Amino acid sequence: MHVVATAGHVDHGKSTLVRALTGMEPDRWEEEHRRGLTIDLGFAWTRLPDGCSVAFVDVPGHERFVPNMLAGVGPAPAVLFVVAADEGWMPQSGEHLDALHALGVRHGLLAITRSDLADPEPALRQARDRLDATALKDLPAVAVSGRSGAGLAELRSGIDRMLHELPGTDAHADVRLWVDRAFTVRGAGTVVTGTLQAGTLRTGDRLRLHPAGLEASVRALHALGTAASEVVAPARVAANLRGVDLDQVRRGDALLTPDRWLTTDTLDVRIHPARPCHTSELPRELTLHTGAASVTARIRPLGADSARLTLRQALPLRIGDRALLREPGAHRVAAGLTVLDVRPPALNRRGAARARAGVLAELDGTPDGADELRRRGTVRADELAAMGADPPGPGPWLLSEQHRAELAERLTDLLERHRAEHPLAEGMATEAARRALGLPDAALLTEIAHDIGARCDNGRLRRGDPALPPRVAEAVESLCSALHEHPFQAPTAEDLADLGIGERELAAAERTGALLRLAPGLVLLPDAERAAVERLADLPEPFTLSQAKRALDTSRRVAVPLMELLARRGRTRRLPDGAHQLVRSGG
Repeated sequence: MHVVATAGHVDHGKSTLVRALTGMEPDRWEEEHRRGLTIDLGFAWTRLPDGCSVAFVDVPGHERFVPNMLAGVGPAPAVLFVVAADEGWMPQSGEHLDALHALGVRHGLLAITRSDLADPEPALRQARDRLDATALKDLPAVAVSGRSGAGLAELRSGIDRMLHELPGTDAHADVRLWVDRAFTVRGAGTVVTGTLQAGTLRTGDRLRLHPAGLEASVRALHALGTAASEVVAPARVAANLRGVDLDQVRRGDALLTPDRWLTTDTLDVRIHPARPCHTSELPRELTLHTGAASVTARIRPLGADSARLTLRQALPLRIGDRALLREPGAHRVAAGLTVLDVRPPALNRRGAARARAGVLAELDGTPDGADELRRRGTVRADELAAMGADPPGPGPWLLSEQHRAELAERLTDLLERHRAEHPLAEGMATEAARRALGLPDAALLTEIAHDIGARCDNGRLRRGDPALPPRVAEAVESLCSALHEHPFQAPTAEDLADLGIGERELAAAERTGALLRLAPGLVLLPDAERAAVERLADLPEPFTLSQAKRALDTSRRVAVPLMELLARRGRTRRLPDGAHQLVRSGG
């Protein structure tokens, strides 16, 4: 299926033409029939000579209903632009053209209607003059009469050719269905309609309704008035939803593939003004139209053609999306825009806006995952995908090479500074290091630490072998000299105090491997375990604590924690009667 929107001045025959092409009545409301003009969106469809189907979104032409018109034109990839031969180019023709140009619509067909009432050539020349300066220049044109049927065969053929020139869509893309109608069907519940621009909808799909935040499941689907279990874009589709009441959905809402879209109320854009001007000349507040949505937007000019928009309501947008800005009071399109960034940085520092304008000047709205990563330094892979850019790696977090190198250098300086300021510390707390580097996830700190040869253990981060400050190293050396003569005669609290060594110094000495700490304030040489086992091996087994104490030439203060250490490490076994026995290797 293909989707085509109509456009043109009020009462130039858009609905008549759709009716003649499809045999269906696009105007749905009694007031539309009574007044003879389209007020809201109408829909009709037909099958073309080659067998393909086309659905028409018939839009109102009156200036009071331009928002309705934009809701229909916004998601459509092609347009049937209608100009009446007996009236020629009119004011709403111009506004519709400005809107189509702003939205980047490039495919369509020009129909000069009422060609049975007047010579179509003057109207055709007028239309050509206006179209030449827009994305719709060189549109094929057909003179036609909806009432007499003259030219309808040529119009059908022209539409057929135009549809075959449309670019293909991605059937596997994430779904974003802008809701343009919502109503209830007795016995079925809430039904929404919209133009499916990309992706595939299936019955049973679970979708997210924005902005309500509700989860909706697709109970049933209809396309071209026929029930379907699957609808592939592009298509007009009606979805019967489970889990959503009618008062919870309205025009401009969007049904989204869950967890695949970012919503944003702040975005940076390239401005395409309807008339040449600097962004600073635009009104500070306009209405943004995209898809079927319209929200108030405040504009902060950045460069000559770039700006930051702040939206009154967040929208699901991606890099490269097209939208337009309209002055409701003036009934005119002020500008089109291309979305450049949906997660822009804050502009808090002096000169930040000017620097940002320089960055935006290099962007064209083409999503590029590698380029986004280079600019951002750190980003989640799934967030890049939600922006519309293919992640250049598997994630979950991605670091650019330059930012990774900068972080490694900063972490090196950070650890060296911490070591100088806290020489006895076991290392820097990993959470403190993560915060200092501004990393959003501790896993990233582990990667950076690996790059510089640092390691994370027990919530602490250190680089290189632990070393003692000179004063502490000298005191520990004195301790070790005394222990070499009497390995199990541990220094007393007075000995440690005389050397200026406390618990922090002893803990640091243990980490360097200079001492073995049995308990607070109780240390031996690092090979005390091996030496103790060698001496105890000469005792008859089992042996008592008193026998062990004599063999080790030590006090109970040392013997008790030492025997506990040997038992914990599987070198001895304590028997039920309190005696001890060595654990021999192999048995």
